[in-house]
Amino acid sequence: MRIANHHVSRITTFLLLVEFAIAFTSVYLGAMIRFFDSRHPYSVPYSDNFFMSAIAFAIAVIFSMSALGMYQISYREGLRNTFLRLMPSFALSFALLTLTFYMVPDLYFGRGILGLVMIIAAGLILTIRVTIFKFSEVGLLKSRIVFLGCGALANECRQLLVQNISYHQYDLVGFIAMDGEQCLVPTSELLPKNTDLASVLRRNNVHEIVVSVQNRRGGQFPLQELLDCKLHGIKVIDAAAFFEREACQIRVESLQPGWLVFGDGFNQSFLRKFGKQTFDLLVSILIFVLTLPIMLVTAVLVYLEDRGPILYRQERVGKNGATYMVLKFRSMGKEAEKSGTPQWASNNDPRVTKVGKVIRKLRIDELPQIINVLKGEMSFVGPRPERPFFVEQLCKEVPFYNMRHSIKPGITGMAQVRYAYGASVEDSVQKLQYDLYYVKNNSLFLDVLILIETVQVVLLGKGAR
Repeated sequence: MRIANHHVSRITTFLLLVEFAIAFTSVYLGAMIRFFDSRHPYSVPYSDNFFMSAIAFAIAVIFSMSALGMYQISYREGLRNTFLRLMPSFALSFALLTLTFYMVPDLYFGRGILGLVMIIAAGLILTIRVTIFKFSEVGLLKSRIVFLGCGALANECRQLLVQNISYHQYDLVGFIAMDGEQCLVPTSELLPKNTDLASVLRRNNVHEIVVSVQNRRGGQFPLQELLDCKLHGIKVIDAAAFFEREACQIRVESLQPGWLVFGDGFNQSFLRKFGKQTFDLLVSILIFVLTLPIMLVTAVLVYLEDRGPILYRQERVGKNGATYMVLKFRSMGKEAEKSGTPQWASNNDPRVTKVGKVIRKLRIDELPQIINVLKGEMSFVGPRPERPFFVEQLCKEVPFYNMRHSIKPGITGMAQVRYAYGASVEDSVQKLQYDLYYVKNNSLFLDVLILIETVQVVLLGKGAR
């Protein structure tokens, strides 16, 4: 389903709501067990703040599970893997609760209750997840899908379907070949088309058909038959929408200007801009205050390593192609680009200092960009800004690359949390497809989701170079 234009799995939404309710209820269950009285077995010690304490516990658990990727669900997980992933989440939630109780003592409900609550919540969440995974094994959560086409685009869709083991689970019924198209999918997965399309799909109990044909012109394209399928309750989408939904990408290869003009999304209204500016301001001030001690320690360490400049200023391309100077903690040597020619970052880059390796891994080097956000040059969430040298090159080689400059660049973004650090034109194409998805579907809801995923990236060190 879609929330604020962003595609969200129903299973994920269901799990999040159920687990929030479990965490909230666990606080009351823990209190009842801790202070059990046979004369009043269902009583809970009254507290004006007990309800808010339960809310705080539930939020801490859900945030921690989200930050550590527990809602990037894999249906192939078993009891053991789920348990091993769940424990670090509860450890993080315990740390967050300890900080919360220190800052707001009125929410504290005692160590004895907290221990019971943690055990109850972890046990119930583990049970509900294992139950859902068991249902997925018997096919109750599967959606039966067919692809119209058998060429290169259909094969790309097949690869995405096979590799995507999270969120959605599909039962691939097969492919329906189109005349004049080279078959690039396994012939064993081709469906016979002896009758009309709707009859074939109904006979195979198909729920959805994806139009993965690159050439839709001419009399060979079964437009009327697809309309019949839709009228008979079978969902019909095209490959671009399939990639957008399943991979949070807008595929450059299949992108048409008409789809950009007449499609939904690309909301740049005054209300959205005002909401984003307010969000940027509040988040930037909060994170600046929370990370100020980390930044001070980083500044000292950067200077002590080679007595060079602490901050690194570099020209980047911002909204509408305007350039500005981005601020970062220096993570490379003083003469990293002494040749004068910009270079892509690479794995184990020899130019990176010892301190630089650590602060890059933890993304601490990006923190001074908060100043750029407060100056209005950047947003907190948005496409990663690139240097003019690379932008000029990429605009020539990558279609629609300049579209990412229709909004402000960000410290973090969809591409940063979903893809590794860009180090080539090919990487830039992959990152652009995530950036286009964000430009099309950006909202406050999506910004919050990306911030939570950023915590996961920082904690687990994903994608850093």
